[in-house]
Amino acid sequence: MGLMFLTFIVQIFVRYSARADVVRQNAPFLDPANFGWTLEFCLLLWVWIVFAGGAFVLKRSDHVTFDLFYDSAKPKARRWLTIIGAVVIIVAFGLAIAPTIDKFHILRLKRTATLSQLFGDWIRVRDVYFVFILFLIAVPLRSAWIALRTLRQRHDIPEQ
Repeated sequence: MGLMFLTFIVQIFVRYSARADVVRQNAPFLDPANFGWTLEFCLLLWVWIVFAGGAFVLKRSDHVTFDLFYDSAKPKARRWLTIIGAVVIIVAFGLAIAPTIDKFHILRLKRTATLSQLFGDWIRVRDVYFVFILFLIAVPLRSAWIALRTLRQRHDIPEQ
């Protein structure tokens, strides 16, 4: 988040300082045309923050849930709803892996629009979205862990 904020500040500074004649004459490197990468870099960081955070940082209780039935159910039913929910996540994410990898095969060929100014020609669109593959693997693994812990416990449902 800090790097994204700094990039945003650079973007704002360049956008508004380039309007001044003194800056245009004395600091031509601050030409806004040279800083198109800042928007794409902020978007890259945002994608990584969202998917890495969802996969590795957020606790189960931090996710948005629709728990109208879950909250009104008895403990035994809650236990099975937790297990069924985990299995649904595992199956859904498992079904999404193959099409995602197929799409990544195409994305390995595409270059980003402006990040090559910052990183060079080696970065591809695939690299920007690679965190999604990690997300598709980590979330079902966490769900499997929750399902296993729930199966082993008789009373309380694990929080994490």
